[in-house]
Amino acid sequence: MTMSSSAGLHQISATDVAALETADVYRRLESSPAGLAPDEVPRRIQRYGTNSLEVSRETPWSLRLLRQLTHFLALLLWIAALLAFIADTMRPGEGMAPLGWAIVGVILLNAGFAFWQEYRAERAVASLHSLLPSTAWVIRMGQPQQVPRDEVVPGDVLLLDEGEQVPADARLVEATGLRVDNSALTGEATPKRCTAAASRAAHPLDSPNLVFAGTSVLAGHGRAVVYATGMATEFGRIAHLATTVEPELSPLQKEIVRVTRVIALISLAMGLLVFALGLTMNLGFWISAIFGIGIIAANVPEGLLPTVTLALAMGSQRMAKRKALIKHLPSVETLGCATVICTDKTGTLTENRMRVGCLYVNDLAMESREGLLLVKDHLPSTADPRQLGPLIQAMALCHNAKRVRQTGGRIVWTGDPTEVALVEFLDDHGVLPHQLPGRMGELPFDADRKRMATLHWINGRLTAYVKGAPESVLALCSHVGQNDERAALTPDERRKILVQSRAFAQQAYRVLAVAMREIVPDDKRLDIETVEQNLTFLGLVAMMDPPHREVPEAIARCRRAGVRVIMITGDHPLTAEAIARKIGLAPSSPALLPDAFVPVVEGAQVESMSEEALRGLLTPARPGQPEPVFARMAPRHKMRVVSTLKEMGEVVAVTGDGVNDAPALKKADIGIAMGVAGTDVAKDTADMILLDDNFATIVNAIEEGRTVYANIRKFCTYVLSSNVPEIVPYLGYGLVGIPLAITVPQILAVDLGTDIVPALALGSEPPHQSVMDQPPRPRTERLMNGALLLRAYLFLGLLESLVALGAFFWFLHVQGWAWGDPLPWSAPLYKQATAVTLAAIVMSQVANVFACRSDQVSSFRLGLWTNPLLWLGIVVELTLLALIVYSPWGQAVFATQAIPFWVWPVLVLGALGLLLAEELRKLVRRRWRPVTTGDDGRLSQSERDGPRAFA
Repeated sequence: MTMSSSAGLHQISATDVAALETADVYRRLESSPAGLAPDEVPRRIQRYGTNSLEVSRETPWSLRLLRQLTHFLALLLWIAALLAFIADTMRPGEGMAPLGWAIVGVILLNAGFAFWQEYRAERAVASLHSLLPSTAWVIRMGQPQQVPRDEVVPGDVLLLDEGEQVPADARLVEATGLRVDNSALTGEATPKRCTAAASRAAHPLDSPNLVFAGTSVLAGHGRAVVYATGMATEFGRIAHLATTVEPELSPLQKEIVRVTRVIALISLAMGLLVFALGLTMNLGFWISAIFGIGIIAANVPEGLLPTVTLALAMGSQRMAKRKALIKHLPSVETLGCATVICTDKTGTLTENRMRVGCLYVNDLAMESREGLLLVKDHLPSTADPRQLGPLIQAMALCHNAKRVRQTGGRIVWTGDPTEVALVEFLDDHGVLPHQLPGRMGELPFDADRKRMATLHWINGRLTAYVKGAPESVLALCSHVGQNDERAALTPDERRKILVQSRAFAQQAYRVLAVAMREIVPDDKRLDIETVEQNLTFLGLVAMMDPPHREVPEAIARCRRAGVRVIMITGDHPLTAEAIARKIGLAPSSPALLPDAFVPVVEGAQVESMSEEALRGLLTPARPGQPEPVFARMAPRHKMRVVSTLKEMGEVVAVTGDGVNDAPALKKADIGIAMGVAGTDVAKDTADMILLDDNFATIVNAIEEGRTVYANIRKFCTYVLSSNVPEIVPYLGYGLVGIPLAITVPQILAVDLGTDIVPALALGSEPPHQSVMDQPPRPRTERLMNGALLLRAYLFLGLLESLVALGAFFWFLHVQGWAWGDPLPWSAPLYKQATAVTLAAIVMSQVANVFACRSDQVSSFRLGLWTNPLLWLGIVVELTLLALIVYSPWGQAVFATQAIPFWVWPVLVLGALGLLLAEELRKLVRRRWRPVTTGDDGRLSQSERDGPRAFA
């Protein structure tokens, strides 16, 4: 929908128009049964606006790209690049200009990649959108007309028929068997039966004489007079509520901001300190400035930002393969720290289609399971559906479902979901007759009778088949069919049938009673009174929208992972509770378990609750206590629950598919929309889209999110470790006057060259088998916490510094250099020595990439080939090093000189020494504190409370 005026907000209220008698509707809405005159339409458009939604203006691509270029770390890198260019202007030939250009390249590369990833996700979302019909049928000047949807105005008389979507909010004036799917607005899966009679329901969505924009007609037909269009519709009000919610930064975004600020402060402080020391040592202003910039360049992990971005992108690609489309990259990680999932029922936990689950016939209750009919009281015995002849015949004939051939030739059934479920059941069990007798007449369903009847000519007799509410149908039955015989229906049998019906209903089944009657030839008048009497009861058919098969296991995985699952639905409380028990959100045997009580809370109760009471309800009293189930929830109720959970410190994921879910989707830490059944508003608002509308996919995505976070910590350790051997030479040069062991361009070669692909390999580590067996990390847990920084800087980093500086001075000593001898920067020996330092750092990083795969588990136990990308990273790393050291181009750019081949075994030994020292640290750590978690280094609560040390 496109942008429009909001003048229509002053139109008549829904409750007022619902309370009108049918004869008064036209007068109150300034219309007539003949509809509006053509010249009246422009005036009403001018008065009320077009029938379209105001949508938030899309941010121009240029501004979105600019945001990627101007966040905090990008600004820090821009400053570093500017300083490098200034230093090169003042002191040409010191390698500062290449440093500046390389930093600019990093900024542009990262910004372009992040922008492209979000652009691709948005295009994928656009392809998922189901296009709303662009036209509507109205009566104008007494004639049916098809008009553009946005030209529908208050007072227009709509023609509604099966399969159409309602273009605006309207008051019914005629309704014949009309049933409407309001789930996009209410979340309730059961079709709403509509009538034209006046209604005084408390809420418009409860009024049977109102139809709403964005809903669809499942069965029947009718006429309605439009009373609200555009933003004045229920659809528009909810969409407006969604636009008023301000999005927040994800936990990872907040943590990256914090980390980069800390690194920036440390870098600037050290740079200024070295600059001041240089001045005090009489090195001169520009020499001191160059070394200060070198310290900043060594401290700032230029490769961290693109590596984080690429790791999130790879995580999003893995999620896409598992049917979860990520729209915004930080949402990949946000899922990993989710503590609560507020999930819709219909279409997320369930299949969003009615299915026959049970039958009651011949005094036996049967369950339909995987194409078999199992006799429930005598499992595992099975029943042959063909033996249920009369019931099967009735189910095949007493409905208005239609076969439709879709594009591609696939045949599907359409119509009322309960009737579609009947014929699909027969089809699944192979008992749907190929040839059906013609229909001689029909007594349509109405809300008073709560049943329908169809008449057919079968074997020379006129036969009526009736289906409807058990209490309604059973009251008309005088006989019962048993094993193809007809017997009188006794009071005991009648009572038994009603007991079974109530038992099905308590299990959240929707129950239909089916009966028949052969019409005798002397019945001259065929109407409700003469047809629906002396019926023979054939059986009960129980159906429901069943849970996805994977959901119970997914719920169990959430429970093991410490993620709470709270159902919030617009459905009936009994239905919600029964589904909760069926999928494991609540105990399945309430009579046997002390914790079986499930608090089922309706939206009206949420509205009247105090904040303290709601917080108490959302806080489990003890582990294992069932979570509350929320039923009959309106958008504002769902918003309040989500807001309260966030105020309690929870990281909240919210699922939804309807317009009614959009505000909560936007308020949540991560909003998850349904890709198949979801509305455009829900998809646009969400951060993630489920391509298969399955709750189990969310759990898979949480696993990926946790893995991404663990992997980011791994490559942060890896990247930060190499900063120490880059910083120490500058500190040594500035403080004690030792020869500078590495140059700024060589630092850049490590940060932006050799380290990138191995870091990405760490970012693609597969999920550890125990990643879903530990609780979500708390909001207070830092990405780079004390243990990580101590390990990276004071253990691995110092080891690398010892290897690098040791190799530098060892090589100079072997070549005959003595302490105090001059060592000009342009001398071949100096260039060789710095190349040895660079090679020592890179070789140490080769060992370090294996060490960083886990901070607890031995590298040799993780398997050498479980991550093939690791070996690719090492090959790329060593290839780049060879080009820098041995190619003329690399020697010219990075001021290196070819080093003798006899140096390499010594460097390999140094790298192996680092790996063995890290293995010894892990061994000591395991002896001191046993491993209780996965390979991401996260600790149990007792470990978090104990002393933390890098060992």
